[in-house]
Amino acid sequence: MNKTMITERDVTKEELERVRVGFVEHQAEYGIPETWQQRHGFVVMDSDKFVGCVSGLTDNNWFYISDLWLEKAYRRQGFGAALLRKLEAKVASLGIRHIYTWTAAYEAPDFYKKQEYKVFCELENWFVTGHSRIGFRKNLIVSK
Repeated sequence: MNKTMITERDVTKEELERVRVGFVEHQAEYGIPETWQQRHGFVVMDSDKFVGCVSGLTDNNWFYISDLWLEKAYRRQGFGAALLRKLEAKVASLGIRHIYTWTAAYEAPDFYKKQEYKVFCELENWFVTGHSRIGFRKNLIVSK
């Protein structure tokens, strides 16, 4: 008799590690080597006060911007665009060809469009307020 069953519970750390290893093994079957994500970023300081940052993770030929944030008093002064340009240059210097991020419809879609990012996905009504979650991407010019 089969004793296999499905149970609702949290996955343990050991089980999550087995899942990670399982995905690596599965990728290897298709000739895809294991990759390691690396975090890169820049911060904005006003004297000794932290006022903002941009950072994210490498993943093959892509870079994911996980954070782009500025204190309210420092917004709309070009710091966000400058942070993004520095990060894009760093990422391109690593040979990464594409960059992407997610934002909310109430946050920064116009900002990313102004920086030449293109919408690749919109999840309507993501937030209880009815606002969308929007994915943006950009192809980078790789430095040689």
